[in-house]
Amino acid sequence: MAYNRNGDYGQPASNHPIGFEMTSVESDRTPPIGFENGDDAPPAPIDDAAPEEGFTGGTPMHPEGLQPGDLPDKNVYKDPVEEGSLGRLISEKGYGYGSHNVHTEDRQEQLFFNDNKRHIDYVLAFDDTEPRKAQKRERFFLSLREEGLEIEIEDKAESRNGRVYFVKVHAPWEVCTRYAELMNMKMPIKHNEIARDVEEEACLPKLPNPFEYDREYLPEEPNYFTCAFNRERANQYIIENQDTFFSPSQRSRMVYEVMVRARYDDKEKLRFGIIRLMENDCFTAAYPLHEGSYNTEHSMLTHGAENERKLLYELWARPKNWYKEQPLDLIRKYFGEKVGIYFAWLGFYTVWLVPASIVGIICFLYGACTMYSNVPSNEICESGGIGATVMCPLCDSRCPYWTLDSSCFYSRLTYLFDNPATVFFSIFMSLWGTLFLEFWKRRQHVVAWDWDVLEFEQEQESPRPQYIAEAKNERKNPITQLMEPYIPFWSKLTRVTTSITTILFMLCVVLAAIFGVIVYRIVVVSVLYKSDVDLVRSNAKITTTMTAALLNLIIIITLSRVYRWIAIWLTNIECPRTQSDYEDSFTFKMFLFQFVNFYSSLIYVAFFKGRFVSHPADKEYEVVGYRMDQCDPAGCLIELCIQLGIIMVGKQILNNFMELGMPFLMNFIRKQRGKQKTADGQTGSARWEQDYILTDKPPLSLFDEYLEMVIQFGFVTLFVAAFPLAPLFALLNNVIEIRVDAFKYVTQFRRPLAIRAQDIGAWYGILKALSVLAVISNAFVIAYTSDFIPRLVHIYAYSSDETVSGYIDASLSYFDVNDFPPEAAPDVGLTSNQRFENTTICRYRGYNYPPEAADKYEYSIKHWHIVAAQVMFVVVFEHLVFFLTSWIAVLVPDEPRAIKHQMLREKFLAKEALYNAELEKTKKNRLQHDDDKEEEADAAG
Repeated sequence: MAYNRNGDYGQPASNHPIGFEMTSVESDRTPPIGFENGDDAPPAPIDDAAPEEGFTGGTPMHPEGLQPGDLPDKNVYKDPVEEGSLGRLISEKGYGYGSHNVHTEDRQEQLFFNDNKRHIDYVLAFDDTEPRKAQKRERFFLSLREEGLEIEIEDKAESRNGRVYFVKVHAPWEVCTRYAELMNMKMPIKHNEIARDVEEEACLPKLPNPFEYDREYLPEEPNYFTCAFNRERANQYIIENQDTFFSPSQRSRMVYEVMVRARYDDKEKLRFGIIRLMENDCFTAAYPLHEGSYNTEHSMLTHGAENERKLLYELWARPKNWYKEQPLDLIRKYFGEKVGIYFAWLGFYTVWLVPASIVGIICFLYGACTMYSNVPSNEICESGGIGATVMCPLCDSRCPYWTLDSSCFYSRLTYLFDNPATVFFSIFMSLWGTLFLEFWKRRQHVVAWDWDVLEFEQEQESPRPQYIAEAKNERKNPITQLMEPYIPFWSKLTRVTTSITTILFMLCVVLAAIFGVIVYRIVVVSVLYKSDVDLVRSNAKITTTMTAALLNLIIIITLSRVYRWIAIWLTNIECPRTQSDYEDSFTFKMFLFQFVNFYSSLIYVAFFKGRFVSHPADKEYEVVGYRMDQCDPAGCLIELCIQLGIIMVGKQILNNFMELGMPFLMNFIRKQRGKQKTADGQTGSARWEQDYILTDKPPLSLFDEYLEMVIQFGFVTLFVAAFPLAPLFALLNNVIEIRVDAFKYVTQFRRPLAIRAQDIGAWYGILKALSVLAVISNAFVIAYTSDFIPRLVHIYAYSSDETVSGYIDASLSYFDVNDFPPEAAPDVGLTSNQRFENTTICRYRGYNYPPEAADKYEYSIKHWHIVAAQVMFVVVFEHLVFFLTSWIAVLVPDEPRAIKHQMLREKFLAKEALYNAELEKTKKNRLQHDDDKEEEADAAG
């Protein structure tokens, strides 16, 4: 049957929850094989207690309300909570409570109800017995039981701290098959023989792979063709065991689909769902169980893996496996497709950083090896030559004159990153970014097909419960032709206008903070240059750069925390219709803010610093009475490199600490609080209580992971011309990041709901935009921030021998010290100025006419030659790279040919299964018809 993400399955029926309505045709179907003896799901037991007066409803299945006469007698159906399996039954409501007779050591790894037969598919916890909340819970439990779910309650006396009740939820086979069909789950129908044939046709034997995880403990799972589950064709699927046909993650997802729509209020139509109950503190936690402990007594060498969590820890989360591949199929099976795709993307991105890191290291080593043969640096460091040139003060009044050779260290350091290999590396990284995205799109297609989510987004997504609660109007859905809630355009316009206005205001706050850092640079460098201490004065520039970068990092982190809260608030105000819309809206806001927050200071240093002051007497641009900050004669590239390195590396270190340290700390605190013993002296905790102590995974935690990596991708690509080692630092961080995230998910977090996803969502578009911006950014960094173009212009237009000799002297202009304004003239009383008391001419970085020219201090013709060359370089560089990247995008197909064949084969098998099912049904009807005719003939005779 067709299932869409909007949650609509045809005309609504009274016995299905909101978003899972069945058509009348579907409800009249012939019972499928294995379900002939009753309805598709046996009715769950109902309270034998009479409902309260005024009771009008309580479940989505009965929107018109239940009358006392509508409630069947409890004894008509078998109670799913059997007294004999629980030891005692202490509730008149029909809910079972856990037994004190279960041994502690058995309970620690118990994954079943106390009858040791029914698997625990979900756990709810609450510690508040307030009557109003208790009534909501009772109505909620009633809704769950009417859907066929079975529940068992552990009394608070059984918990370690004696305060928390635990509700265990189980979905019987009938409920699982019904919801598997409603949710369009793809289940195996036939072994995939094509994949085996492809492996057998390989020309070369498979070589040993040191990066492969140990297949002895995790053999490759069988490969199946799949199709959407249908109960009428149940015999067409490979069902070896009903208990294991649906995985625990699939079962928990089915239970969650029931709970998210189950009603808990008798009177209000829109009060339903576990999400709202959690927000109202009716429940303190809702989570699937981890499958046992990850840290068991026995070694895998002797006893093997006792559960999948232990297997994930040993093969994936342990630090010693840092160089191993990730068991992606097991990650997907345990945590769901959304988490699996994130780790697949992160691993793919990390592998692709290896060639970028190698090329970056080569470019860096080239600079290191040729550093002392670089002519411009040697000229600056030559004390008896151009290095003895007297340079103009870098700030007003108290800044001294200085000689060019004092910039020797800066020039050497700059050459490490600004050398002939820089242009090659920039082009390489631009092509690398395009290749990475194109091959990821191809890999993503394979993963989506292998995990049966390739067409997931083609189905309509159901509205968020918050949207349904907020929407006051209804209209007909053009696809399903059903009435559904919606928010009018004018209401949306008001919400979006409020959001945009707030976003613009916050972006102005970010820019104001960046401007504050710029002011800090200007003021501090002026103060340090005025110092009488030679050490302070000689290191004023690098000290200011490093402290400003640290200050900027602190501002970035602080504003990120504030803006995250504001972005969530604004997105909630907008009230997007679906969860995908919600995440996309939130993603756009956060990334826009983080883009400005992280990159604005780098953009200032790269493209604006030192470009507002044309000569030392230029007073046109001042900030709070100080002259604008200027670049060193060696250029601003090294400052950009320092700024980028501190922000990138500092952010990575802090994020890794917060990601692992905070959950570990919070879990430790909760464990300490819960260490008191229970009344009977037992000290062990049941599995559901051990998981309750763990940190709940935040709803948008994967967003944070993606955002961190995408910001890093920007660092690696946007300004790689200034910092060739950025890919190396990103690679080292990601190797750690994968294992930190793995350890966090396996050991510190509760098991998250296994959410389905087809791809990385809006992040691919953001990465694509960053790769385009990277081409433009690197073109401008090479042309305007580095000295690459000015050196080429000097060599081919002004050098007599077409060499770089004399470039430094040609890049410095002359200034008459008598032209200093009185308030900006250097203080001759400074000790450091005494040896320059006879100085009449000083020099500064720039291409301006000398003092004796008619247009003194105006830009010379050489300056405009360089500007023209810079513009031409940017145009040629961009067009060349965009041409190459476009051809790469065309040449790399999105879909591998082998996968295309397997997809066609799978569609053929699905049609064949449908045909066989219909043929069998026709034969059965014909035989029944013949039997009826024979009976009629016998009766007539």
